[in-house]
Amino acid sequence: MTTGTTVDVPQQTSGAVRSHGPIAKLFHWGFIAVFAYAITKQLTDVGQLADPALLRFEIAFAALFLLLLAARYVFMRWTRPSALPDDTPAWMKRAARAGHLAMYGSLAMIAISGLMIGGLYSTGVVAGPVMGLALALHEASVAASYLFIGLHIAAALVHRLKGDGIWSSMVPVLRERHP
Repeated sequence: MTTGTTVDVPQQTSGAVRSHGPIAKLFHWGFIAVFAYAITKQLTDVGQLADPALLRFEIAFAALFLLLLAARYVFMRWTRPSALPDDTPAWMKRAARAGHLAMYGSLAMIAISGLMIGGLYSTGVVAGPVMGLALALHEASVAASYLFIGLHIAAALVHRLKGDGIWSSMVPVLRERHP
């Protein structure tokens, strides 16, 4: 007999695909909306941070972005096993895990480097090698996130073409007939 709180994790038989629940799907698609907003409202020049209200907003947004990303990671890691079936080759499971971690890492570095830029700017460092390094890290993180998101989408499309059920475990459209 066990006591305490348990998490309801779907059981799976060999070869079956685990479907993600509504909270996992909300985290997935909701975070896409947050990321899309971040892309559309991005600054064109670090000098825009001279506006104190904008600087405060950017710092708060980066902190919220990082908090939401951490919450999504913790939720998915602790409560939602991979949708890949148990009989998936080990190399594919490792590749999927590495791809997800790389995506989380690049997204986290966008927020962390943004906080570094905001912190430097708020202390009077508006140019120079340290600010240049923070800006380069931020730009590299954005580029890396595009790469890893693109790979994630490509992998999802491959699974959709294979019709193995992985696509339908998270995507609410164009569902497979026999997952």
